[in-house]
Amino acid sequence: MPDNTAVRVALWRALHVQVDAPPHVLADEVGLRLITPDGDWRSRPDMDPRFTSGFRASILARARFVEDLVAEQADRGVTQYVILGAGLDTFVQRHGQLAGRLTVFEIDRPRTQAWKRERLTDLGYGVPDWLRLVPVDFEASGDWLTPLSAAGFDDGRPAVIVSTGVTMYLSRQVTAATLRQIAGLAPGSTAAMTFLLPADLLDEADRAGLAASKTGAHSAGTPFVSFYTPDEMLTLAREAGFADVRHVPGRELAARYFSGRTDGLRPSSGEDVLVATI
Repeated sequence: MPDNTAVRVALWRALHVQVDAPPHVLADEVGLRLITPDGDWRSRPDMDPRFTSGFRASILARARFVEDLVAEQADRGVTQYVILGAGLDTFVQRHGQLAGRLTVFEIDRPRTQAWKRERLTDLGYGVPDWLRLVPVDFEASGDWLTPLSAAGFDDGRPAVIVSTGVTMYLSRQVTAATLRQIAGLAPGSTAAMTFLLPADLLDEADRAGLAASKTGAHSAGTPFVSFYTPDEMLTLAREAGFADVRHVPGRELAARYFSGRTDGLRPSSGEDVLVATI
């Protein structure tokens, strides 16, 4: 079974479809089908629509941004898409036509990958040849490029490499090493990586939510260990060897995907995106 964080993200994505008014930023109930939670899952404290709407919207914003980026790069001829810490990502199941133009590599822990493969088979989605579930034990080894290559990744061709909701759990040294590994891939490759901002850069109204999230993560055994200012993250990427780096603020995603909504759904501040190109 995936970890609690992956399950929560999948349930929040489904909750958006079930409780928020259209238009939906992202329509995804596939993760819910994979998990098959108890019938009262919407009664969980972390699913309360009133108190978790900002977090839910942030998850939706980053996912939609990434999928738009992948579609844009595919139109430019990129044919490889790598998801680091894929969890219960369902891009392949929801975007069959686009995904069929790519080879999608999902990297995660061996037990998560084995569970997901079984559930995809049980539900009739299957695992097509262009979806590669790559098991990597990150705790035992930081080497994900070797198993990625063994799964058919061509490091001579450009790729989109994405890591969302991961850097807060990793040391700065590990994130820097990951960026160096990505920067060594083929020219024309693009990386998108989310990161949490320090509390003093958040909107005042969102600081209590961040504190609660930190406490919850620590209690679950997955503490937040790293926060970055935008300049710090851009510097890490430049030092890793990227030719072009840019910072995409969360408020920019909010304006792009949530403007004009009448239900007040809006991402909380605190998670931004690094986009870096080789």
